[in-house]
Amino acid sequence: MPLSRTGEGDTKTSRGGVLRRLGEWCARHFVIVIIAWLVALVALQVVSREFGGSYSDNFSLPQAQAQKGLDVLKAHDPQAGGYSSQIVLRDDQQPLTALSSQMSTTVADLEKLPHVLSAQNPLTAPGTPSGQQNVGPLSDDKKTAYITVRFNVQPSTLGDDYLDGVDTAVQPLRSAGAEVEYGGPLGELARPSADDRVSELIGFGVAVIVLLVGFGSVIAAVVPLLSALISVVGGLAILGLLAAAFTFATVSPTLATMIGLGVGIDYALFMLTRHRQNLIDGMDPVRAAGQAASTSGHAVLVSGCTVIIALAGLSASGVSFIALLGLAAAVTVVSAVVGALTLVPALLGLIGRHIDRFHVRPPIAETEAGAGDTPQGTWHRYAQRVERRPLSFLSAGVAVVVVLAIPLFSIQLGHIGDGADPTSFTDRRAYDLMAGAFGPGSNGPLTVVIDQTNVPQSQRSALASKAQQSLDGVQGAAVVTPLTPTQDGDILLGTVYSAKSPQNAATTDLTNRLVDDTLPGAVQGTDAKGYVTGTTATQVDFRDIVASQLPVIIAVVVGLAFLIILAVFRGLLVAVKAAVLNVLSIAASYGVVVAVFQWGWGGPALGVHGKVPIESYVPMMMFAIVFGLSMDYEIFLLSRVHEAWLRTKDAEGSVAHALEITARVITCAALIMVSVFAAFIVSDNIVVKMLGLGLAVSVLIDATVVRLLMVPAVMTLLGRHAWWMPRWLDRVVPHIDAEGARTEARSASH
Repeated sequence: MPLSRTGEGDTKTSRGGVLRRLGEWCARHFVIVIIAWLVALVALQVVSREFGGSYSDNFSLPQAQAQKGLDVLKAHDPQAGGYSSQIVLRDDQQPLTALSSQMSTTVADLEKLPHVLSAQNPLTAPGTPSGQQNVGPLSDDKKTAYITVRFNVQPSTLGDDYLDGVDTAVQPLRSAGAEVEYGGPLGELARPSADDRVSELIGFGVAVIVLLVGFGSVIAAVVPLLSALISVVGGLAILGLLAAAFTFATVSPTLATMIGLGVGIDYALFMLTRHRQNLIDGMDPVRAAGQAASTSGHAVLVSGCTVIIALAGLSASGVSFIALLGLAAAVTVVSAVVGALTLVPALLGLIGRHIDRFHVRPPIAETEAGAGDTPQGTWHRYAQRVERRPLSFLSAGVAVVVVLAIPLFSIQLGHIGDGADPTSFTDRRAYDLMAGAFGPGSNGPLTVVIDQTNVPQSQRSALASKAQQSLDGVQGAAVVTPLTPTQDGDILLGTVYSAKSPQNAATTDLTNRLVDDTLPGAVQGTDAKGYVTGTTATQVDFRDIVASQLPVIIAVVVGLAFLIILAVFRGLLVAVKAAVLNVLSIAASYGVVVAVFQWGWGGPALGVHGKVPIESYVPMMMFAIVFGLSMDYEIFLLSRVHEAWLRTKDAEGSVAHALEITARVITCAALIMVSVFAAFIVSDNIVVKMLGLGLAVSVLIDATVVRLLMVPAVMTLLGRHAWWMPRWLDRVVPHIDAEGARTEARSASH
């Protein structure tokens, strides 16, 4: 009889294993462990506040053509280079020309601010050439205008205090009755700070309900939430310290919180469930905690490593911005694993046998059978139905996944523009004013830079004429300004305005057309080089780089996860099955995200204004995160199947047994993780909404369609062949024990 059911076993097994000893020590010395955690938490918070860094979306792509063009422009004309942002003005009562003195004062004060290279007065700047659509800086009715401010650093990185100086500079215009809104990077700087407390409260509230309904015990519901919260707070403090050395994106703490809470609750729940079953089977609390650490703790460790490896795979993108997002999420995953292996046993030691003292219904552990009985509950009977008709269940699961994945084939990667933000954001209001007065393309001008440094003076006139002619005829452009030389004469500078908004696919096509065809053709036969730069061009370059690296990330993450499953379960077909089914579930979640955000099916209900492209790095982040999280449930389920298989060699019975004792906890864990992720849909950040929905849907699909339909069906069809492993491969692949299954099997055989 297995050790986990009888509470009996030899002394060697009960005392062996690092995780067992760690769990027992933490449960026995719970006062020391809990105090150590609290002291470390306070210390990390103090140190992080004192020495921690800030989060910023300031990143560069050194090899991208847009960055090269910006570097060339900075070298030859610093005033025209740098990073631009618009201050948009609107006065419905009078023309802005009546505010000439206030405008001059504002522009002069803006130019005095730190990091400002120049500020353009819209009342004195040259307008759009006659015969073309007016793209500013002053509208035809003189009631809308924009001041272009150029900075030597990305303005979104300057900190909230910097806005005080900007507000002071524009005060004369506001006092005169003009509406003043900040667009571009300045608008991003002016956005309200992200507040995830509502999302966290929603996630925690649903988690409490799920735990109470699923297991009945009040204390058992509190322990996973408390340990996850403490672990995440500690992880975020460590992330703050790392931010002093690395430039993490502003979405990093939200992403880390989202992932940390999800896995933290899951890991603690798996530990707690095994511990409660051990208590029911007659173990004392200290030994029960050690046994949980030795079994479920192994699975937590393997699962956590799988998630971390998947996130580390993001570094294969070659983009530091994405690699650091993966690192941010990995920090709270590490803290969640450490919390599950140390803090949870300590709390269980503190609680002792009183874990079910307060309950709202009769407490339930892993099974509906009594201690030592053969499980024959609802899930066992369900598994037997799957065994009788595996092809039907597998076909049903595949059909659901395929239907949900259909929108994926029309996915459009891009950048979500300010036009999708809430109207309470100043950058959204600036976007609307610009689009209404100057056309949608005015929000994302493309700066054309032609470096003619190596072109002889005698050829420059012909080059300028040919280039202008090429640009004037480019498809998709609404306005093309005349090319003008910089002060040193080595650079030709012009602006192309798209007929569509910056996030529209047509603007992406226009940018690539300029880079790939128009400019190379314009400078052909000379030593000149052409570039397209600016915010929109940089975003397109980023999108193209990410899209080209996505297959690499998929291959790396799937390959690493495949090797982990192979090393843990010693079954070639099991590892193949895990990789294939996880890819299918991720494809389905991609399809849902495309349908909601890109197709607009329900986007407005989520606070998204209009149809938006899928943010270029979201699929990459989703793949790494979801693949890692999917392996959590895969490992917890398969470890129980494997444990039963090693003990009984009954392939079909092992699947039924494992499904019986894991279905309840996996379902509850998945519901909690879904609620945690879905709660972040209320965020004002569209990317966070997108990630929250995508992760919630993927976990839901994975824990229901994949784990309850497809996995049991496939395992039944494979039978004993699932655990086949070529001898040469068995010698090469290292051995990893997921839940101490081999140790327990050896012990039981004695």
